[in-house]
Amino acid sequence: MNRDYILSCCSTADLSKEHMEKRDIHYACMHYFLDGKEYADDLGQTMPFDRFYQKMQEGSDTKTSQINADEFVAYFRPFLEQGLDIVHVSLSSGISGTCNSANIAKDTLMNEFPDRKIWIVDSLAASSGYGLFMDILADLRDDGRSAEELYNWAMQNRLTIHHWFFSTDLTFYVKGGRISKASGWFGTVLNICPLLNVDDEGKLIPRQKIRGKRAVIREIVKKMREHALDGTNYNGKCYMSHSACYEDARAVADLVEAAFPKLQEPVLINSIGTTIGSHTGPGTVALFFVGDERVH
Repeated sequence: MNRDYILSCCSTADLSKEHMEKRDIHYACMHYFLDGKEYADDLGQTMPFDRFYQKMQEGSDTKTSQINADEFVAYFRPFLEQGLDIVHVSLSSGISGTCNSANIAKDTLMNEFPDRKIWIVDSLAASSGYGLFMDILADLRDDGRSAEELYNWAMQNRLTIHHWFFSTDLTFYVKGGRISKASGWFGTVLNICPLLNVDDEGKLIPRQKIRGKRAVIREIVKKMREHALDGTNYNGKCYMSHSACYEDARAVADLVEAAFPKLQEPVLINSIGTTIGSHTGPGTVALFFVGDERVH
Protein backbone atom coordinates (compact mmCIF):
# COMPACT_ATOMS: atom_id res chain seq x y z
CA MET A 1 0.00 0.00 0.00
CA ASN A 2 1.39 3.39 -0.99
CA ARG A 3 1.47 5.87 1.87
CA ASP A 4 3.03 9.30 2.17
CA TYR A 5 3.96 8.89 5.83
CA ILE A 6 5.32 6.34 8.28
CA LEU A 7 4.01 5.42 11.73
CA SER A 8 6.70 5.23 14.35
CA CYS A 9 7.23 4.65 18.09
CA CYS A 10 9.91 3.77 20.65
CA SER A 11 10.85 0.18 21.48
CA THR A 12 9.16 0.65 24.87
CA ALA A 13 5.79 -0.10 23.23
CA ASP A 14 6.71 -3.70 24.19
CA LEU A 15 5.39 -5.44 21.10
CA SER A 16 7.35 -8.23 19.45
CA LYS A 17 9.62 -7.52 16.48
CA GLU A 18 7.35 -9.73 14.35
CA HIS A 19 4.29 -7.75 15.44
CA MET A 20 5.95 -4.42 14.61
CA GLU A 21 6.96 -5.69 11.17
CA LYS A 22 3.57 -7.22 10.43
CA ARG A 23 1.80 -3.94 11.29
CA ASP A 24 4.43 -1.81 9.49
CA ILE A 25 5.24 0.14 12.66
CA HIS A 26 8.77 1.55 12.75
CA TYR A 27 10.56 1.89 16.07
CA ALA A 28 13.58 3.60 17.62
CA CYS A 29 15.48 1.59 20.23
CA MET A 30 15.96 2.85 23.76
CA HIS A 31 19.11 1.85 25.68
CA TYR A 32 19.84 0.18 28.98
CA PHE A 33 22.92 -0.75 30.97
CA LEU A 34 23.41 -4.14 32.57
CA ASP A 35 26.33 -4.24 35.00
CA GLY A 36 27.76 -1.17 33.27
CA LYS A 37 27.57 -2.53 29.72
CA GLU A 38 25.26 -0.72 27.27
CA TYR A 39 22.68 -2.60 25.20
CA ALA A 40 19.96 -1.59 22.77
CA ASP A 41 16.40 -2.26 23.93
CA ASP A 42 15.72 -4.11 20.67
CA LEU A 43 12.65 -6.18 21.56
CA GLY A 44 14.64 -9.05 23.01
CA GLN A 45 16.85 -9.63 19.96
CA THR A 46 20.23 -8.99 21.63
CA MET A 47 19.28 -10.19 25.10
CA PRO A 48 16.39 -12.65 25.49
CA PHE A 49 13.92 -11.49 28.13
CA ASP A 50 14.26 -14.59 30.32
CA ARG A 51 18.03 -14.09 30.50
CA PHE A 52 17.63 -10.39 31.29
CA TYR A 53 15.26 -11.01 34.21
CA GLN A 54 17.40 -13.88 35.47
CA LYS A 55 20.34 -11.46 35.58
CA MET A 56 18.25 -9.01 37.59
CA GLN A 57 17.23 -11.75 40.03
CA GLU A 58 20.89 -12.66 40.43
CA GLY A 59 21.66 -9.07 41.45
CA SER A 60 22.85 -7.43 38.24
CA ASP A 61 22.67 -3.64 38.24
CA THR A 62 20.45 -1.99 35.61
CA LYS A 63 20.13 1.58 34.38
CA THR A 64 18.27 3.03 31.40
CA SER A 65 19.10 5.74 28.89
CA GLN A 66 16.58 7.66 26.80
CA ILE A 67 16.99 8.32 23.07
CA ASN A 68 18.70 11.68 22.65
CA ALA A 69 17.93 14.32 20.03
CA ASP A 70 20.89 13.42 17.79
CA GLU A 71 19.78 9.79 17.68
CA PHE A 72 16.27 10.86 16.69
CA VAL A 73 17.71 13.09 13.94
CA ALA A 74 19.62 10.09 12.56
CA TYR A 75 16.52 7.86 12.90
CA PHE A 76 14.07 10.33 11.26
CA ARG A 77 16.29 11.61 8.45
CA PRO A 78 16.16 8.55 6.09
CA PHE A 79 12.35 8.67 6.03
CA LEU A 80 12.36 12.38 5.19
CA GLU A 81 14.95 11.79 2.46
CA GLN A 82 12.54 9.27 0.92
CA GLY A 83 9.90 12.01 0.77
CA LEU A 84 7.87 10.58 3.64
CA ASP A 85 6.26 12.45 6.52
CA ILE A 86 6.41 10.97 10.02
CA VAL A 87 3.89 10.37 12.79
CA HIS A 88 6.02 9.45 15.79
CA VAL A 89 4.34 8.41 19.02
CA SER A 90 6.61 8.70 22.05
CA LEU A 91 6.85 6.93 25.39
CA SER A 92 4.98 8.89 28.08
CA SER A 93 6.59 12.17 29.12
CA GLY A 94 5.51 11.27 32.65
CA ILE A 95 8.08 8.46 32.60
CA SER A 96 10.85 9.65 30.26
CA GLY A 97 12.28 12.72 28.56
CA THR A 98 12.31 10.90 25.21
CA CYS A 99 9.35 12.90 23.88
CA ASN A 100 11.30 16.11 24.42
CA SER A 101 14.26 14.64 22.50
CA ALA A 102 11.96 13.79 19.58
CA ASN A 103 10.62 17.35 19.50
CA ILE A 104 14.12 18.82 19.48
CA ALA A 105 15.01 16.52 16.56
CA LYS A 106 11.84 17.60 14.76
CA ASP A 107 12.77 21.29 15.07
CA THR A 108 16.27 20.56 13.77
CA LEU A 109 15.05 18.58 10.76
CA MET A 110 12.25 20.94 9.74
CA ASN A 111 14.87 23.52 8.81
CA GLU A 112 16.58 20.93 6.63
CA PHE A 113 13.37 19.50 5.11
CA PRO A 114 10.89 22.40 4.91
CA ASP A 115 8.54 20.45 2.60
CA ARG A 116 8.17 17.52 5.01
CA LYS A 117 6.21 17.23 8.25
CA ILE A 118 6.83 15.41 11.52
CA TRP A 119 4.03 15.00 14.06
CA ILE A 120 5.11 14.05 17.58
CA VAL A 121 2.51 12.50 19.91
CA ASP A 122 3.16 12.14 23.63
CA SER A 123 1.39 8.81 24.14
CA LEU A 124 1.05 9.25 27.94
CA ALA A 125 1.40 5.46 27.77
CA ALA A 126 3.96 2.74 28.39
CA SER A 127 4.70 -0.93 27.73
CA SER A 128 2.02 -2.85 25.85
CA GLY A 129 -0.56 -0.13 26.64
CA TYR A 130 1.58 2.01 24.39
CA GLY A 131 1.70 -1.00 22.06
CA LEU A 132 -2.10 -1.28 22.07
CA PHE A 133 -2.30 2.42 21.20
CA MET A 134 0.13 1.88 18.29
CA ASP A 135 -1.88 -1.08 17.02
CA ILE A 136 -5.10 0.97 17.01
CA LEU A 137 -3.29 3.78 15.17
CA ALA A 138 -2.04 1.24 12.61
CA ASP A 139 -5.67 0.12 12.08
CA LEU A 140 -6.73 3.74 11.47
CA ARG A 141 -3.79 4.32 9.13
CA ASP A 142 -4.76 1.20 7.17
CA ASP A 143 -8.32 2.54 6.96
CA GLY A 144 -6.97 5.55 5.07
CA ARG A 145 -6.43 8.25 7.69
CA SER A 146 -3.99 10.95 6.67
CA ALA A 147 -0.98 11.71 8.87
CA GLU A 148 -2.67 14.83 10.23
CA GLU A 149 -5.94 12.99 10.88
CA LEU A 150 -4.03 10.25 12.69
CA TYR A 151 -2.17 12.80 14.82
CA ASN A 152 -5.41 14.56 15.76
CA TRP A 153 -7.13 11.29 16.64
CA ALA A 154 -4.16 10.21 18.76
CA MET A 155 -4.12 13.46 20.71
CA GLN A 156 -7.87 13.27 21.35
CA ASN A 157 -7.98 9.60 22.38
CA ARG A 158 -4.67 8.82 24.11
CA LEU A 159 -6.21 8.92 27.60
CA THR A 160 -8.68 6.15 26.75
CA ILE A 161 -5.92 3.51 26.98
CA HIS A 162 -6.02 2.04 30.49
CA HIS A 163 -2.91 0.64 32.17
CA TRP A 164 -3.19 -1.47 35.33
CA PHE A 165 -0.17 -3.17 36.91
CA PHE A 166 0.54 -5.34 39.91
CA SER A 167 3.76 -6.81 41.24
CA THR A 168 4.50 -9.84 43.37
CA ASP A 169 8.12 -8.71 43.91
CA LEU A 170 8.64 -5.26 45.45
CA THR A 171 12.45 -5.30 45.33
CA PHE A 172 12.86 -3.09 42.29
CA TYR A 173 9.97 -0.77 43.14
CA VAL A 174 11.82 -0.01 46.39
CA LYS A 175 15.15 0.31 44.57
CA GLY A 176 13.63 2.78 42.10
CA GLY A 177 12.00 4.83 44.84
CA ARG A 178 8.39 4.10 43.85
CA ILE A 179 7.80 2.38 47.19
CA SER A 180 9.60 3.23 50.46
CA LYS A 181 11.93 0.69 52.08
CA ALA A 182 9.60 0.38 55.07
CA SER A 183 6.56 -0.20 52.84
CA GLY A 184 8.55 -2.70 50.83
CA TRP A 185 9.56 -4.64 53.95
CA PHE A 186 6.04 -4.72 55.39
CA GLY A 187 4.62 -5.51 51.97
CA THR A 188 6.91 -8.50 51.56
CA VAL A 189 6.20 -9.81 55.06
CA LEU A 190 2.42 -9.39 54.65
CA ASN A 191 2.37 -10.64 51.04
CA ILE A 192 1.12 -7.28 49.75
CA CYS A 193 0.81 -6.90 45.98
CA PRO A 194 0.46 -3.20 45.08
CA LEU A 195 -1.97 -2.34 42.28
CA LEU A 196 -0.83 0.63 40.19
CA ASN A 197 -2.06 2.46 37.12
CA VAL A 198 -0.99 5.21 34.74
CA ASP A 199 -2.72 8.53 35.41
CA ASP A 200 -3.77 11.36 33.08
CA GLU A 201 -0.23 12.79 33.12
CA GLY A 202 1.26 9.48 32.02
CA LYS A 203 2.79 8.74 35.43
CA LEU A 204 2.76 5.38 37.21
CA ILE A 205 0.78 5.78 40.45
CA PRO A 206 0.25 3.23 43.30
CA ARG A 207 -3.51 2.85 43.86
CA GLN A 208 -4.22 -0.03 46.22
CA LYS A 209 -2.38 -2.43 48.54
CA ILE A 210 -3.89 -5.88 48.13
CA ARG A 211 -2.93 -8.92 50.16
CA GLY A 212 -2.19 -12.00 48.12
CA LYS A 213 -1.70 -12.79 44.47
CA ARG A 214 -5.13 -14.37 43.95
CA ALA A 215 -6.85 -11.27 45.35
CA VAL A 216 -4.89 -8.84 43.19
CA ILE A 217 -5.58 -10.93 40.08
CA ARG A 218 -9.32 -10.68 40.79
CA GLU A 219 -9.02 -6.94 41.48
CA ILE A 220 -7.19 -6.11 38.24
CA VAL A 221 -9.96 -7.84 36.23
CA LYS A 222 -12.52 -5.90 38.29
CA LYS A 223 -10.84 -2.66 37.21
CA MET A 224 -11.35 -3.69 33.59
CA ARG A 225 -15.04 -4.36 34.27
CA GLU A 226 -15.36 -0.89 35.80
CA HIS A 227 -13.51 1.05 33.12
CA ALA A 228 -13.65 -0.86 29.80
CA LEU A 229 -15.66 0.65 26.97
CA ASP A 230 -19.18 -0.86 27.21
CA GLY A 231 -18.24 -2.85 30.31
CA THR A 232 -18.35 -6.61 29.83
CA ASN A 233 -19.66 -6.00 26.29
CA TYR A 234 -16.22 -4.59 25.44
CA ASN A 235 -15.37 -5.73 21.92
CA GLY A 236 -11.94 -4.12 21.45
CA LYS A 237 -8.44 -5.46 21.94
CA CYS A 238 -6.88 -6.40 25.27
CA TYR A 239 -3.11 -6.60 25.65
CA MET A 240 -0.98 -7.71 28.57
CA SER A 241 2.71 -7.70 29.43
CA HIS A 242 4.70 -9.42 32.14
CA SER A 243 8.23 -9.62 33.49
CA ALA A 244 9.23 -13.29 33.83
CA CYS A 245 5.87 -14.37 35.30
CA TYR A 246 3.89 -15.69 32.35
CA GLU A 247 1.71 -17.98 34.51
CA ASP A 248 0.39 -15.00 36.49
CA ALA A 249 -0.33 -13.10 33.26
CA ARG A 250 -2.09 -16.15 31.81
CA ALA A 251 -4.26 -16.41 34.94
CA VAL A 252 -5.40 -12.82 34.41
CA ALA A 253 -5.94 -13.38 30.68
CA ASP A 254 -8.12 -16.44 31.35
CA LEU A 255 -10.37 -14.41 33.68
CA VAL A 256 -10.54 -11.54 31.17
CA GLU A 257 -11.50 -13.85 28.30
CA ALA A 258 -14.22 -15.41 30.45
CA ALA A 259 -15.58 -12.04 31.64
CA PHE A 260 -15.44 -10.31 28.23
CA PRO A 261 -16.76 -12.81 25.67
CA LYS A 262 -16.98 -10.20 22.88
CA LEU A 263 -13.24 -9.40 22.77
CA GLN A 264 -12.07 -8.69 19.22
CA GLU A 265 -9.36 -11.35 19.58
CA PRO A 266 -7.78 -13.44 22.39
CA VAL A 267 -5.74 -11.49 24.93
CA LEU A 268 -2.25 -10.81 23.54
CA ILE A 269 0.49 -11.41 26.14
CA ASN A 270 3.88 -9.77 25.57
CA SER A 271 7.03 -9.51 27.65
CA ILE A 272 7.80 -6.27 29.44
CA GLY A 273 10.88 -5.03 27.60
CA THR A 274 14.30 -4.33 29.01
CA THR A 275 13.80 -0.57 29.49
CA ILE A 276 10.54 -0.75 31.45
CA GLY A 277 11.69 -4.01 33.06
CA SER A 278 14.85 -2.35 34.38
CA HIS A 279 12.54 -0.40 36.69
CA THR A 280 9.88 -3.02 37.51
CA GLY A 281 12.14 -6.03 37.83
CA PRO A 282 10.65 -9.53 37.56
CA GLY A 283 7.17 -10.31 38.92
CA THR A 284 5.11 -7.54 37.30
CA VAL A 285 1.88 -8.16 35.36
CA ALA A 286 0.18 -5.41 33.35
CA LEU A 287 -3.28 -5.25 31.75
CA PHE A 288 -4.27 -2.80 28.98
CA PHE A 289 -7.59 -2.03 27.30
CA VAL A 290 -9.65 0.84 25.86
CA GLY A 291 -12.03 2.47 28.30
CA ASP A 292 -13.37 5.69 29.75
CA GLU A 293 -11.03 8.69 29.82
CA ARG A 294 -8.33 8.41 32.47
CA VAL A 295 -8.60 11.11 35.13
CA HIS A 296 -6.15 11.89 37.95
